[in-house]
Amino acid sequence: MTTQVHLVRHGHHALLGRVLCGRMPGVQLDELGCTQMAAVAQMIKQTCPLALQSSPQRRALQSAGIVASTCGLAVEIVPAFDEIDMGEWTGAEFSGLASDERWQRWNEKRGNTRPPGGESMVAVQTRVVGHIERFRALGGSIVIVTHAEPIRAALMHYLALPLDAFHSVEIDPASISTISLDGSRGLVSRLNGEVTA
Repeated sequence: MTTQVHLVRHGHHALLGRVLCGRMPGVQLDELGCTQMAAVAQMIKQTCPLALQSSPQRRALQSAGIVASTCGLAVEIVPAFDEIDMGEWTGAEFSGLASDERWQRWNEKRGNTRPPGGESMVAVQTRVVGHIERFRALGGSIVIVTHAEPIRAALMHYLALPLDAFHSVEIDPASISTISLDGSRGLVSRLNGEVTA
């Protein structure tokens, strides 16, 4: 029995690419993000999902709500799929972080560093993969709406890649990545799949 776990990154928002939002409250989708997620919802509907889970962050919940209304599902909030805690970098502009040596180290050594006052990628990977593994014996299709770093952490686990190689795994807004759980195996069957809005 195979379980398909679809990892969906939330849609576009106005701060994307400029501000390190992390767990900053109130970040919501813009018009493009809503359009993107409507297209994602149509694709997800074809998989006949059994359950829909989401990060507690507003942009993820908003994205999950669009999927829920299309697929006729309720959204379950799961803290294990929350965005990485970026600590004191939360809300910082990327342009200001570029000269911070700690930021440079973080982007070179994700496997053994963490944001100041924040969460390590190892911790993110542990909580995300731990929850995904609960679906192994379920069968069918599960949808998880979350963020780039939790998705990246999960994919790197199932691809057997070290966390320091995080640059090799791109996760675009409103993309779908799929992990197939079958017996003791976990295979990445779709990576950063683009959905045309």
